[in-house]
Amino acid sequence: MSEYGDESDFQHHVEELEHTSASAARLFDVRRVIGGLFVVYGVIVTIAGFTVSDADLAKAQGININLWTGIGMLVLGLLFLLWMRLSPPPAPPAPQETPDREPHRPGDDG
Repeated sequence: MSEYGDESDFQHHVEELEHTSASAARLFDVRRVIGGLFVVYGVIVTIAGFTVSDADLAKAQGININLWTGIGMLVLGLLFLLWMRLSPPPAPPAPQETPDREPHRPGDDG
């Protein structure tokens, strides 16, 4: 005898795991992770761009590289998050109801 009891308990456990797995896949959608990281790093680099010194600007030939890179990262991260919002991953299928009676097995005559 297995730890799940009979076959219907095992099938119910498998369906619960499939539903949990689909929910976890939606939660850890790669677009959310990439977009979130780009937004966080974009904020950090943009702040570094606002606090740039004159010596750093002179090294970059007068272009505030941190500011432009930070803004680009923010835009890219927000585009990923917008993409996820406009095209969400499909919802997991609803668990199917199992019949109350046992399925007929070959060799059973009752």
